[in-house]
Amino acid sequence: MATDPIPPMMSGVQLTGHGGFDKLVYRQDLPVPRPGLGELLIRVAAAAVNNTDINTRIGWYSKRVTDGTDGGAQEADAADASWSGAPLTFPRIQGADICGHVVAVGEGVDPARIGERVLVRNMLRTPVAYRPWECWTIGSECDGGFAQFVAAPSAETYAVRCDWTDAELASVPCAWSTAENMLHRARVGAERVLVTGASGGVGSAAVQLARRRGATVVAVAGRSKAEEVRALGADRVIAREDDPVALLGPGSIDVVIDVVGGPGAGRLLDLLVKGGRYAVAGAIAGPIAEIDLRTLYLNDLSLFGCTFQEDEVFENLVSYVEAGAVRPVVARTYPLDRLAEAQADFLSKAHTGKLVLIPPTGTP
Repeated sequence: MATDPIPPMMSGVQLTGHGGFDKLVYRQDLPVPRPGLGELLIRVAAAAVNNTDINTRIGWYSKRVTDGTDGGAQEADAADASWSGAPLTFPRIQGADICGHVVAVGEGVDPARIGERVLVRNMLRTPVAYRPWECWTIGSECDGGFAQFVAAPSAETYAVRCDWTDAELASVPCAWSTAENMLHRARVGAERVLVTGASGGVGSAAVQLARRRGATVVAVAGRSKAEEVRALGADRVIAREDDPVALLGPGSIDVVIDVVGGPGAGRLLDLLVKGGRYAVAGAIAGPIAEIDLRTLYLNDLSLFGCTFQEDEVFENLVSYVEAGAVRPVVARTYPLDRLAEAQADFLSKAHTGKLVLIPPTGTP
């Protein structure tokens, strides 16, 4: 059921295979999806760029890849180059961050939802029947928000009532749920927390969300971004080029929230108190790290790999937004047909916060 006429065709960006920017193809002749049983049709108002978009494009999730996102993934094997480990189906419309308005509903969905401004949970549980530890990533295992319209499960599409811009709301689903999930899994409270990659989307969210939990936050970021990160709520900012153990001392941190990974990840364990926790949900500096197992077991440390999200993670996030308890930083917006430029800027890491794409309005 729908209220306003919905065009048969739309504009969007298709990923046509693993590779470079040339694999991103902007088209104006894509069919508008139809909402199926239990689904909504959303007119996309904004969709943010995330590291996972680039990782998926270059095939970085393949176990054959050992370098960071910045280095590309020329050795990727398409057979395991997705979140799920199964081959990706092309063409695919990417975009895990979706803010928009409901314009139609499928069978079994209340028509009263039409008109709601919504966010879609990026880690979908509906396609896998809510089985524990399983999920689909919207924009990877199914089409996402880099288009004028997207269909999504009604049960995982949340009405959000706030005065934020569409670009600000689009900054939330992937980065902020990743950050909140790490804090949730590591049970962060009023303690000492170190956040790596603190000027990026996930890191800047983690700084704010950790402070919301009463934590004292030490952030790791580039020297030029120290003041911006401090303005987000970090109590101290140290440069990513510096040795955190030399600056802070061993046993000075209760929880490490790491989205950088790479060769320096093992060194971060030396920061932790006995019984400390290390949570990781990214590895932009590379997926391979060496750790001293004696540091792990002699100090009773806990390591958390964080992808799957319990339902309450996204639900809590929506409540924080509506209460005005947090606020994302939008560094820049782009028209949808400049997705490749936005990804190139993302890789340059010259910004603090999120880069957001705005689809065109009207008929292609």
